[in-house]
Amino acid sequence: MNEPSATAAARPQVAATTMTAEPPPAALHADRVPLLVWVIAAAFVAIELAVSGRYGFMQDELYFIEAGRHLAFGYVDQPPLTPLVDRGADLLLGVTPTAIRIIPALAGGAVIVLAARFAALFGAGRVGRVVAALVMACSPVLLGADHVGNTTPIDLLAWPAALFCVAIALLRDRPRWWLGAGVAAGLGLEDNNLMVLLLVGLAIGIFLSGFRPVLRTRWPWAGAGIAALIWAPNVVWQATHGWPQLAMASALHHENSTPGAYIAGLPDQLLYLGLLAFPIAIAGFIRLWRTPELRFVAITVTIVLVYVLAWVPGKPYYFDGLAPAVVAAGGLATEQWISRARRRGFRLGLALAAPLVGTAVALPALLPLVPVTAVHSLPAAAQQSAAVGNTVGWPQLAETVAAQDAALARNGERPTSIFTGYYAESAALDVLGGGYHLPPVLSGHNAYWMWGPGQASDRTVLVVDALGQVRQYFAECRLLTTWNPPYHVNNDWTGIQIGVCTGPTASWHSLWPHLRRYE
Repeated sequence: MNEPSATAAARPQVAATTMTAEPPPAALHADRVPLLVWVIAAAFVAIELAVSGRYGFMQDELYFIEAGRHLAFGYVDQPPLTPLVDRGADLLLGVTPTAIRIIPALAGGAVIVLAARFAALFGAGRVGRVVAALVMACSPVLLGADHVGNTTPIDLLAWPAALFCVAIALLRDRPRWWLGAGVAAGLGLEDNNLMVLLLVGLAIGIFLSGFRPVLRTRWPWAGAGIAALIWAPNVVWQATHGWPQLAMASALHHENSTPGAYIAGLPDQLLYLGLLAFPIAIAGFIRLWRTPELRFVAITVTIVLVYVLAWVPGKPYYFDGLAPAVVAAGGLATEQWISRARRRGFRLGLALAAPLVGTAVALPALLPLVPVTAVHSLPAAAQQSAAVGNTVGWPQLAETVAAQDAALARNGERPTSIFTGYYAESAALDVLGGGYHLPPVLSGHNAYWMWGPGQASDRTVLVVDALGQVRQYFAECRLLTTWNPPYHVNNDWTGIQIGVCTGPTASWHSLWPHLRRYE
């Protein structure tokens, strides 16, 4: 049997379904995305860019900018794609929050269009496609994640892109789309190793579905080969550096598997998709399971969801790369729910209003909309969120550290290096502190530990948020000041102690193996 017919052989097993029946009028233009979807996507991108320059950088953005200045095929805590992208933005557009956030905003717009394309592929008409796009555009996870330039925006795009290519290959018997899936998966793997979870779930889903015969053809394996080829440089880097990503995975599990995280795991999954829109996602999940030819997607979604809830419940957004497919199926279910009503206009209005109203309520906690002087009045979750509270204060921290450095120099204790507890503080000083002529900035946290101390001296060390970690290695340490974010914001970096240590018991190079922190 040749390979095209082997692929097609999967289809009779799922022939008694809606998608192989006589297509309704809306399905005659299966690939068409309504103009309103493009308007929604454009509005999303415009809003994200309009507020991109408010407040300031988030700590991960500073870290990835600095990682981009140490370009490599891998890092302790992520593959190289995001640092490379941020390095390009740094060189082309300068070191500004807006420059770093252009790609995330565009990625979010692409995810919205993909949600509508999924809805079309699943058999939804115009209403279902628009509902899917609107729910994704209003989802808190997309609004918040695509405001910052870390690994998440590319991750949230790579997952649905890979899944969409596989779905086209299977549902429309277009085997060459497996090659596109391989490219999307490879780029996703170069952004975040979590893509492996999607690929494992997808392989199991296909094996357990009526599409199993496709695994006997060359196309899925060609796509897998492309993904492996793109990912290979990072795998080699990990192998030659002792697989630090495994240590990071263990640390993430420990940090994000507290009892509170398990309790909040499933509710957070629903809230991340929208305060009032989660019924559409639930309907989509049920629709995926009830439709035989979509069962491979349902199995994939279930495997990923169970893994996240069981292993890292404190990271609910790890699942949300599959949200466009779930929401798309929900758009189809919603469209059919509307069509069954006598008062269709009321149900349509309800379906469109729910995500908009839910987002309007939550938006000040998702994006930097209120004046920065009023952030302290927002709920604690917003003050400690990546897109709002944690973007406040990094220039002021750099200024405070520089002031302590200058004061010590005036007193004859000029610091010979700076040591910080976390990559966030080191990156803030490296990226934002260039004008202060600070001594070398070091840290034992994640990639900073691997970059090492270089030739920095440890004679007099200005210590930021790490007195407890290094005190045992110096004859004397004393507290100089405690820094808090401006405007009374109570974010994750409140109460940073700044001190000075003198009289090292050994050189940095001797101490360095004891200072490593992967988390």
